[in-house]
Amino acid sequence: MTKVSPEFGDVVPAVWSVSADVSFKSDQFPKYKLGPDNHILEEIKEDIKGPPLKEVVVQETNQLTEQHKRLSVRDLASKFDKNLAAAAKLSDEAKLREVASLDGHVLLKKLRDALEYLRGRLAGQNKEDVEKAISMVEALAVKLTQKEGELIQEKFEVKKLVNFLKQASEDAKKLVNQEKSFACAEVESARAVVQRIGEALEEQERNQSSGKQQELEGLIEEVQEARRIKLKHQPIKVMEMEHELRELRLQIREKCMVSVKLRNELEMSRMAKDNSNQLYELSGSQSLGSILRVHSCSNEAAELAKSSVQWYRLSSQSSRREPILGANKCVYAPEPIDVGRVLQVDIVSNGQKICLTTDGPIDKAVNLAGYVETLLRKPNNDFNVVISQMNGRNYSSQSVHLFHVGKTRIKLSRGWITKARDSYSKSMQLCGFRGGGNSAAKSLFWQARKGQSFVLVFDSENDRNGALILARKYASDCNVLLAGPDDDALL
Repeated sequence: MTKVSPEFGDVVPAVWSVSADVSFKSDQFPKYKLGPDNHILEEIKEDIKGPPLKEVVVQETNQLTEQHKRLSVRDLASKFDKNLAAAAKLSDEAKLREVASLDGHVLLKKLRDALEYLRGRLAGQNKEDVEKAISMVEALAVKLTQKEGELIQEKFEVKKLVNFLKQASEDAKKLVNQEKSFACAEVESARAVVQRIGEALEEQERNQSSGKQQELEGLIEEVQEARRIKLKHQPIKVMEMEHELRELRLQIREKCMVSVKLRNELEMSRMAKDNSNQLYELSGSQSLGSILRVHSCSNEAAELAKSSVQWYRLSSQSSRREPILGANKCVYAPEPIDVGRVLQVDIVSNGQKICLTTDGPIDKAVNLAGYVETLLRKPNNDFNVVISQMNGRNYSSQSVHLFHVGKTRIKLSRGWITKARDSYSKSMQLCGFRGGGNSAAKSLFWQARKGQSFVLVFDSENDRNGALILARKYASDCNVLLAGPDDDALL
């Protein structure tokens, strides 16, 4: 920097030293105007500008974002609980580290004692090495002490954080409980309002006139009577509906037969492994017109005469077992209603229960379908039968009777003497004989009405099964389901 003297005009250099800690208001040369005698007339003041507009906008945006991201009371409580769990975990880790540090002090102490012992016994170069090792151990002890100090400080901070989070969690839970109590109060208030409205509606219903109720009941009875009369005058539509329902049941039965067959094959394959321990087994052709028998196949098996036997049929739509009433002998002859179903028998002896199952569903008879078509072409169908039982008692006479199956009724007679005659009705029952015996496949149980029943023996299995199918078909045409005891649900 130079100074010009107006008197001498010489240039005299002058240098001033500046302190290093001087702070200037600006990093530029000051701006001012000079007047006479080098006096400063006016110093130009610089505009002190605030922060840029862009930074202000960013700051305000961040504040609005934080306000928008405020958590609810329940979320805060959940967050405090998570932080509290994390702090507790840190505290546990600090405890483990403290234990490890204590173990390290013990190990260093033992190591230093061992090295001191070696230094007293060694000399020369080995002694110097031992002294170096001792100095290294002491350095490690100093470092470990420093780490312990840091661990104590960290433990204090963690404990402080845990206490803070506990307090915050308790405060948040109090707020949650308070909001919950408010919500419960509002719910109870709304519930009371709904209850009052319901009571008002019930009171309004009770205040309705009895005349309107009687009028409504009368209209309902008239509608039901009109429907009944319409059904009476249109029996064809009713029969068509019954036929459609029967066809749907047959389709369902056919679709379920496959699944039942597969299930039974799996069951039989499982049971085949235990055949060596099987006490009883089923014999006989598993088809319509045959007889299924239970007989023992082991010397350890109890006598069948002293055992309890019960036959079951599996529903075609599920694996539910349905007991066959009266089938409690070791012999059972399947009837047309058993076709497509799996049969089971339970033998109970000496407190032990054994279950036997057929290999698959009962098959149809070979020539039965053609035989039934022939019977349907005839106007009248008579079958030769012998009465085996009457009203539950054995019938001594072996004379031949005629069993007439008509389109509206069934008749049993011998010559001009009529034993029984009755139209198809809900009280009539007709099914295969379930009492066993060698002629079970040819026998038929018929209950004409309550208190009058017969067991009839036909000439052949086809006659017995054909009579059953024919009678059920004619009964269905008369809107009657003809079956054995508790068999209505299977039709």
